[in-house]
Amino acid sequence: MIQEIAPRRYDNAFASRREPVNTDAVLYFEGNQVLLREGDLISFPTVGEICEGSPERRGFLIYLFAIDETAYYLLPLEKMPELSGYQMAPVDRFRYGKPEWLGYAGITASQLYRWISDHKFCGKCGKPMRPSEEERAFCCDSCGSVVYPKISPAVIVAVTDGDRLLMSRYAGRPHGNYALIAGFTEIGETVEDTVRREVMEEVGLKVKNLRYYTSQPWSFSDSLLMGFYADLDGSPEITLDESELAEACWFSREKVPEPKGLFSLTGTMVDAFRKGQYPR
Repeated sequence: MIQEIAPRRYDNAFASRREPVNTDAVLYFEGNQVLLREGDLISFPTVGEICEGSPERRGFLIYLFAIDETAYYLLPLEKMPELSGYQMAPVDRFRYGKPEWLGYAGITASQLYRWISDHKFCGKCGKPMRPSEEERAFCCDSCGSVVYPKISPAVIVAVTDGDRLLMSRYAGRPHGNYALIAGFTEIGETVEDTVRREVMEEVGLKVKNLRYYTSQPWSFSDSLLMGFYADLDGSPEITLDESELAEACWFSREKVPEPKGLFSLTGTMVDAFRKGQYPR
């Protein structure tokens, strides 16, 4: 999956006072666009390139995390002049771009960028927020409110009936790929209850024998995904929630659509079922 970047090491320890060096990487975003080097490979500008001729930009850099010995910083400007050899590209490129470890760096930075952009002002009293010097948080000196990064728990569910797997396609994406049942955990709900509710709501099926598989941080939706396999409990007849799904159907093991990649938890779980390498 995309977060599996070994032998490279991701370090998200908070370090507000870390001083950038010229070889460190800089992430610059404008909405759903990110500044990347021209070409097929993912490559970010360096501190030296960003600050050449504009040394005052160092004072705006916000430390995000490190991968190996390289620190990654956010440059939170409203608009930046063109940088030779670089261009704005869709953030979605991080899903499939190479190298994958830089795709992971990019989507993680994009999640922090959205959080930082959304908390310039306090949601309680409307006064300006300031970044904490002690932890990854924003603080309001007026009312004392403290805001941490948004992480939403969600589930991915592989519903099995013997050697069959339930797969679906989302409504509004008629040419989209097949996926597994998924949804966000609601207030007061365990993740196991989320599994049962989402399967019932989307396809009208009961499940049993829930087995946790693994988790994945999914920064595109500020989520922490938790994957489960679950056995069908009762009738296999599908009652489709057409507001959510365009289609849902059972696939025998030999006919399960091959995932287009293993960067996502969904693709990894489908591939594990195809190969019979999933928890029973």
